[in-house]
Amino acid sequence: MPVEDYIPTIGLEVHCQVKTRTKMFCACETSFADAPNTHTCPTCLGLPGALPVLNGGAIEKTILAGMMIECSTPSISKWDRKNYFYPDMPKNYQTTQLDLPLCIGGLVPLYDHAYPKDSQKNIVNPDKKVRLNRIHLEEDVAKSTHVGKNSLVDFNRAGTPLMEIVSEPDLDNAEEAVAFLKSLQQILNYGDISDADMEKGQMRCDVNISVRPKGVEELGIRTELKNMNSISAIRRAIKFEIERQCEELDEGKPQEQNTSRWDDELGESQIMRTKEDAHDYRYFPCPDLLPIETKELVERVKTQVPELPHEKSARFVADFGVTKYDGTVLASDRFLANYFEEAVVNKAVPGKKVANWIINTVLGQLNETGLEVQDCPIPAASIAGIAKLVEDDICSNNQAKEVFDKLWETPEADPVKVAKDLGFEPSDAGELEAWVDEVITANPDKVQEIKDGNMKVLNFLTGQVMKAGKAAGQKPNPKAVTELLQSKLDL
Repeated sequence: MPVEDYIPTIGLEVHCQVKTRTKMFCACETSFADAPNTHTCPTCLGLPGALPVLNGGAIEKTILAGMMIECSTPSISKWDRKNYFYPDMPKNYQTTQLDLPLCIGGLVPLYDHAYPKDSQKNIVNPDKKVRLNRIHLEEDVAKSTHVGKNSLVDFNRAGTPLMEIVSEPDLDNAEEAVAFLKSLQQILNYGDISDADMEKGQMRCDVNISVRPKGVEELGIRTELKNMNSISAIRRAIKFEIERQCEELDEGKPQEQNTSRWDDELGESQIMRTKEDAHDYRYFPCPDLLPIETKELVERVKTQVPELPHEKSARFVADFGVTKYDGTVLASDRFLANYFEEAVVNKAVPGKKVANWIINTVLGQLNETGLEVQDCPIPAASIAGIAKLVEDDICSNNQAKEVFDKLWETPEADPVKVAKDLGFEPSDAGELEAWVDEVITANPDKVQEIKDGNMKVLNFLTGQVMKAGKAAGQKPNPKAVTELLQSKLDL
């Protein structure tokens, strides 16, 4: 059967580091890219006799994450031990949560802007929300680096607070999986819960995939792809795995539950082990940590719930007159949303025009220079100032772009002064009219062409007036010149 005759079912287990100063069960500093094994202690090294102490900030941020995506928090939450041997887990168990996690249930909306660009025009269910099973809090493992036949272990990461966000099998294809991960990143960033940067190892993902023939209700046998750390690789891996399972089922090969790794260079999955279930980990309650009562924590965290991306986007549309697309783009990053709000705070220029400058010019320049929004050298107020130059007919859009380029080099400068230094300022009405009259008189043949219907020649006359202005040491606004020409020629 073709792939279209099968129904894929996808669930994700997202591991995301919580943004805290210290680790989950000790006072060691959390770090990235510091010298190996410089942030360790007996607790995160798993030395005998060392006892854990809970990180209250990590607990609160996990509850906050749950509130932002409609989870509930049980009145009592407890800690468990998950037993297994990995070289990067020296205790031979992980302190985690099994049956009473901090967050239960929940829904993650799939934002249109979070889908891959090549699929945004073909979104089947634009209002889809993916159900969550749970969010539990645990400790991260150390980082292993494999060199030839040897492995190096850096324990700086060991013990970092780690949320595991487990979805229900609600995803239908690779594109929805991408949208889920990017939407989740946006939400966690808005709450300042995590930077969720996959390149820094702050977010990783296990992908569960199964297929079944259309008309069959029971889910197929799943393959789990472990420790995926690239959204683009996750998309490729899901597509490959769906095709692989469909082909094998067509050939009569029964599927066996397995855990696999994804080799992105080869473009294929490789089985590591088979038939792994929860009972294989021999969970039992952690004897070193008491259960926690969550009522007071929940009440405290309620006041910290921020405006969510889709809520902010809707407000931008309602309050500032931007399009739905503009609102979605501006709200896709909390720093970008803040930048826009700073630019329109005085409402001196229509929000739509400011949005155009930010989306088309600022983001383009940031992308070209490899900078993040929070590193943009031009203050948000100056972007509003540039838009106002155009609004007040002091500059054309092209001239305002020259002002922008100058401000990129000298961001502390005033847009109005930069425009003046570049020669962009309103021409004296009498001077401008004199230049226009002079050009009309000097080009009767062009004027006749325009009156005969060739409106393109109007650009020629505009250019001639601009030359006259330049000769007089000024740079008239082309829009004002064209409008005056049209008026003079009764167009």
